[in-house]
Amino acid sequence: MRDTAWEAAMAQQEQFDKLWSMMKDAKFAMLVSRDGGHLRGRPMAASQDGFDGTLWFFTSASSHKVDEVGAENQVCVTYAEPSSQDYLSMSGSATLVRDQAEKDKRWSELLKTWFPKGKNDPDVALLKVTVEQAEYWDAPNSTVVHAYGYVKSVLTGEPPKPGDHAKVQIR
Repeated sequence: MRDTAWEAAMAQQEQFDKLWSMMKDAKFAMLVSRDGGHLRGRPMAASQDGFDGTLWFFTSASSHKVDEVGAENQVCVTYAEPSSQDYLSMSGSATLVRDQAEKDKRWSELLKTWFPKGKNDPDVALLKVTVEQAEYWDAPNSTVVHAYGYVKSVLTGEPPKPGDHAKVQIR
């Protein structure tokens, strides 16, 4: 008899591993939130050491983006790593977290660039994004593969389909 719960957990872990492999080398993500009737994006450095369906970003609790997610918590986070042709879009809900233990766990001295008073500054908080779905594009970056795709496209009139593309339901 097959254990479908175990198989589902393993499949989800494989998806998380794939998403982590695509985001771990990106230095910055773009966080998009709704500012009134407009979408607004800004670069953010994620504080991750793996991916379990949640993204973490340090932020100033007094920043405008915190007001934005307080009014409308649905956000989109994108990662792009053009050198490896990895592109990732994740959407979910954002909440402000002020938990000191979580800040201690995720803090890096490099963050002092943006938060010179350190992790104990009362204005320093975390933005937690609970990812609901993700979509990725993972294309080979080889010149030979691109040349082949070009020739195939010219000969057949069909666009090439290199790489991998998938939608991943997280929650």
